[in-house]
Amino acid sequence: MHAVILGAGTVGRSIADLLVQQDVNVCIVDEQRDVLNRVEEQLDVQTVLGSACESIPLFQAGVQNAEICLAVTSRDEVNLVGASLSKVMGAKTTVARVFNPAYRDFSTFDYQRHFGIDRLLSLEKLTALELAKGLRAPGLFAVESFARGGVEVLEVGVDQRSAAVGRSIRDLNLPATVRIGLLVGNKGPSVPTADEVIQPGDRVTLIGKSTALEDVKSQFEARTHRTMSVIIAGGGEIGFHLAKLLDSRRYRVVVLEADQERCQLLGSRLESVTVLAGDATNQNELEEARVSSVDVFVAAMGRDEDNIICGAEAKELGASRIISIVRRPDYVNVLEKIGIDLAVSPREVMAGEIVGMIQTGPIARQSSIAGGAAQVWEVEVREGAPCTAGALRDLQIKDCLIAAIVREEYVEVASGDDQLRVGDSVVVIVQKGQEAAALKWFAANGQGSRS
Repeated sequence: MHAVILGAGTVGRSIADLLVQQDVNVCIVDEQRDVLNRVEEQLDVQTVLGSACESIPLFQAGVQNAEICLAVTSRDEVNLVGASLSKVMGAKTTVARVFNPAYRDFSTFDYQRHFGIDRLLSLEKLTALELAKGLRAPGLFAVESFARGGVEVLEVGVDQRSAAVGRSIRDLNLPATVRIGLLVGNKGPSVPTADEVIQPGDRVTLIGKSTALEDVKSQFEARTHRTMSVIIAGGGEIGFHLAKLLDSRRYRVVVLEADQERCQLLGSRLESVTVLAGDATNQNELEEARVSSVDVFVAAMGRDEDNIICGAEAKELGASRIISIVRRPDYVNVLEKIGIDLAVSPREVMAGEIVGMIQTGPIARQSSIAGGAAQVWEVEVREGAPCTAGALRDLQIKDCLIAAIVREEYVEVASGDDQLRVGDSVVVIVQKGQEAAALKWFAANGQGSRS
């Protein structure tokens, strides 16, 4: 497998290191010769000096034969153009890292489709999602969006006071654009039938159109619930995305940010979040923010040292739980000693995403859900795949759940009457242990079986 990475910064080098360990042939393109020299000293990769926006360096890097091209420079526009050019030149899969949330807002303009890029990736949002999962609260938040943002996957812990408790899935009267893709109960994970009864303590994975999911939330939220208090130290992109994920009545969120101008921006973009101007590394300012009574303190600043310092201070002041972003792996060993309960590494988050992208076969992308009990796949439907043999109802696929179909410009939640076509992309939920059987449905040339 051949991969091209545009940008030799920290993220680009981390991805290259990961891919080399996966026995992938890697070529890195960057404009700075001294940066490439350092890369060559550290990693067994090829390098090309030049702009990621120009065709000649891309051709020299071999994008025309690349299984994947990842544009991860520090500039959004360079990443968009570079990934788009690489796709046109022949790269099978192209990914562009973007910082500006506007580029991922498909409701205003579909930049991904316009530039012909397979995926727009925000490392900051992915890290925020990982932090949100670490809160261990029964809150409802988007795990991730799929199918160009047209489909969202959400996980919810069912409280004993939820309206859905004691009712079968059929009786919930869910809209046609929402499916329950996975239920984790006393008997373990399963794709539930319509007669399955929701019980307290279950964890339910919902998949569907974002607007419809908003209407479904109330059935799973407790009639009355305790609000969890969260203080986020750092109002950068990671802190912003985390606050936005937790911006609901289940959480009382405070963002502590030192930059006054950034505080004003956050205040205008976060409806129910309190934004305070303050230095989270200063113990007096932590005391003023009432850290002593908070349920969870999240250290999400730009420097590991600051995160460790304010995390330790928050623990000493009485915060119940400390979650911290730690980028340097050599800091991990000291975290437990100073009272940090959970560390999230953006590098490891990125690694998980990249490993999912370099899968061979029809899987274009995969992501774990329900604590690893299942995966969500985006799969390309190829010529001769058994899944195209008839309507989904007639195929009686039991190895996975086909939840959504992407066809041309349309994204629809799948129904039994739908029949897949070559060229479609589908969003599939697969339980752990059933990956091989599920994959046979999408294998080309009829190589799969229906067992």
